[in-house]
Amino acid sequence: MFRNCLFTLTLAGFLCAGTSAVLAQDNGASGQEAPPPGGPAAHGHGPHHMDPAQHAAMLAKHLKLSSDQQSKVEDIFKSEQSQMESLHSATSLSPQDRHSKMMDIHKTTSEQVRAVLNPDQQKKWDEMQSRREERMQSHHDQGPGGAPNTTPPPQ
Repeated sequence: MFRNCLFTLTLAGFLCAGTSAVLAQDNGASGQEAPPPGGPAAHGHGPHHMDPAQHAAMLAKHLKLSSDQQSKVEDIFKSEQSQMESLHSATSLSPQDRHSKMMDIHKTTSEQVRAVLNPDQQKKWDEMQSRREERMQSHHDQGPGGAPNTTPPPQ
């Protein structure tokens, strides 16, 4: 039980910054170069470990953000990072509460980013978020190591 909660919490943490992972997948699909060896994804961690400035720069590249939009998005990502760090250090929360709060923070961040975008950018953002959610669901449907998750859902 604890192992499943820890796995879920860890996965949720990685996915909370998941827009970067979606952007990286989108980057590969658009025929652009992959990150260089030794870069952020070199050790299997992927781009979701980028700092807010890198995250905003990547989003700026994919959505063609203006410098003003990029600055606003970077501030949003800084706020998300700060909230996530506070949440990770809050030892009084149950794993379920922590996961729920992490998802709320991520949802709020996504809504704030979307509000900065113009209609064309919002459409692309929505597509990116849909792909991220599909990937999250496929990861959730699989257990550790890519094996199908045979653990029954909590009642």
